[in-house]
Amino acid sequence: MSEVLILVDAVDGKVSKSTGELATFAKVIGKVNAVVFDAALVSQLSAYAIDNVIVCTGVDVSKFSPGPIAQSLAQLVSTKSATAVLITSSSKGKEVAGRLAVATNSGIITDATSIDADLVTTQAVFGGSTTVHAAVTHGTSIVTLRSNSIEPIAGSGSPTTEEFTPTISEAAKLGVVTSTQPAVKGGRPELTEASIVISGGRGTNGDFKPVEALADVLGAAVGASRAATDAGWYPHTHQVGQTGKTVSPQLYVACGISGAIQHRAGMQTSKMIVAINKDSEAPIFDLADYGVIGDLFNVLPQATAAISAKKA
Repeated sequence: MSEVLILVDAVDGKVSKSTGELATFAKVIGKVNAVVFDAALVSQLSAYAIDNVIVCTGVDVSKFSPGPIAQSLAQLVSTKSATAVLITSSSKGKEVAGRLAVATNSGIITDATSIDADLVTTQAVFGGSTTVHAAVTHGTSIVTLRSNSIEPIAGSGSPTTEEFTPTISEAAKLGVVTSTQPAVKGGRPELTEASIVISGGRGTNGDFKPVEALADVLGAAVGASRAATDAGWYPHTHQVGQTGKTVSPQLYVACGISGAIQHRAGMQTSKMIVAINKDSEAPIFDLADYGVIGDLFNVLPQATAAISAKKA
């Protein structure tokens, strides 16, 4: 059976849903080995379809840039003769993947939305206008996968556990983390992991209250277009698009967003897209599954009230 490594993704001591998604993809390929650098996370991994947990000891990766993580994975690729390494497609994940590809002389594919048993991946490229099926042809398949690309399957029992002490070179420790500041969080879900995202654009005129109200009643995350963040109407950490975050929720509602190619690149793989815009010629309607031609300040409050009444 093929050996597959997945890098456990965690935030504030909690294993993220994306780890379960990686495990689900990996299960189709072969034996799932979850690599973790914090032993405290092991107990949470039984919730997912993981066969074996590898606890890396002897190095505090929180003190360094991703160098030690990539070097540890490179040694595990050799030790396990791994067929593939799957990593969450975050900025950190892609840096780890890039370093790992160089260290193992392997090919790399980023921002994939799926991978099958034959290690063939699916990507949406050129702003989501083209679907590409590709595979690594040299070395181990190093693949980063977008969050929300698949529904995680539950684990059927506790995985086995083993320890591994990597040899970390001094060169891998040259990037040192001198300080960290946790992101300010509210009561809404993380943008890249949310199953529903409500985004506002230029059409909000800087007033995101209707967008936030709908998001709260749906338990959704709030996103924003580049036009909105550049204008200072919403934090850049919420920007969806080619130069912002890439999301693939079950439902994406674009409010007052024209649908420029830059924005579409960050949300086109959403399972269901609803557009609300006064301009019937807005490009976003070419992409949307459902469209509402109207003023978001009239549409959103009515939708929010109707949903609230339904829930009550």
